Amino acid sequence: MSAVTVRLDDDTANALDRLAESLDRSPDDVAAQAIREYVALQAWQLAEIEAGLAQADAGDFASDADVARVLKKFGDA
Repeated sequence: MSAVTVRLDDDTANALDRLAESLDRSPDDVAAQAIREYVALQAWQLAEIEAGLAQADAGDFASDADVARVLKKFGDA
């Protein structure tokens, strides 16, 4: 396991301490969980963007009829 030092402004550090206390966990545990979730979310988002770009590069776009069906279903406002 690696150690990382993170500098937080006072307000964020205090909020982290309060949250950790309310969860009966250490601030380190709460911060580590937050970082894991952030990294996972960013990795997922980048993978989705790359997949979308690959589809666009391959010319895989919605047809005009597909777009019209979605607009009719959800409204075009």
